[in-house]
Amino acid sequence: MKMRRLGRTDSFVSAVGLGGWPFGGGYDWGPVDAAQAEKAVLAALDAGISLIDTAPVYGESEAFLGRILKGRRSQVVLATKCGLAKNGSWTDHDLRLQTIRRQLDESLARLQTDYIDLYQIHYPDPKVPLEEALLELARQKQAGKIRHIGLCNVTAEEIDRAVRVTEIASVQNEYSLLHPQKGEEVFKACREAGASFISYGTLCGGILSGKYKTAPNLRRADARNYFYRCYRADAFLQAQEAATRVKKLAAHLQVSPAAVAVAWALSNQTVSCALTGARTAEQILQNAAGADVTLTPQDLAFLEGRPCTCTK
Repeated sequence: MKMRRLGRTDSFVSAVGLGGWPFGGGYDWGPVDAAQAEKAVLAALDAGISLIDTAPVYGESEAFLGRILKGRRSQVVLATKCGLAKNGSWTDHDLRLQTIRRQLDESLARLQTDYIDLYQIHYPDPKVPLEEALLELARQKQAGKIRHIGLCNVTAEEIDRAVRVTEIASVQNEYSLLHPQKGEEVFKACREAGASFISYGTLCGGILSGKYKTAPNLRRADARNYFYRCYRADAFLQAQEAATRVKKLAAHLQVSPAAVAVAWALSNQTVSCALTGARTAEQILQNAAGADVTLTPQDLAFLEGRPCTCTK
């Protein structure tokens, strides 16, 4: 597994990371086969995946990972988040200082660790200045509870504001073949800040892995229904066009579609790590293989559905 430096820190992360949201089960992802999920996490570690990302609002994900990683903590760059809180069927933004401190302590307990490698603001809170929240994270870093500070779901302007307060190791935003337009200004801000970019939604909840032949009949509360917009009506048909190109190139390269989708994200030199969700060891290995797939300019043009102007 290829390793990349995390921002300007002394930590390195695997080019492919493991997103822990599916392990949370519940309304978002449905029942979890605990034995199969444990095998998936252990397969990820054996494949050299070191970055594992979770959050308090991901159901049972933190507690599950805390149990599985016990005794293997040193192999992992463990990332979790603060700033979102479940309120019945709703999710509230909450970056009040007392909430940050409480969520951090609760995450440490559930993850069975005394420090978090990468502690991230999940979403900015319109009610709390970003600078105030970051100053609290800087205090927790000084106290030794966290090693590095990251941001998720932020704009270039918010990154610029953040780096005036404290060192930002990483930015985690959605980025995939289906959402390539979300990146450029943020990429530039990351490069100027010396922060790593971590992509999430790399497989768009499974569409780019070739999992779905027809639009799935998802529960309203299913994360793929409310979070990933590409599962609805015309958006699903458009996504299938991209997924078909991914499958064709995967067949040509003799790798899985998931590996091609991951390789596409990693072909952007600003992307340090592509996060992928998985529930089985087989899915883990397919995703991890993307770190070793090199796409040519012709391959990239084909995947993006644009004419190739490359010269041989």
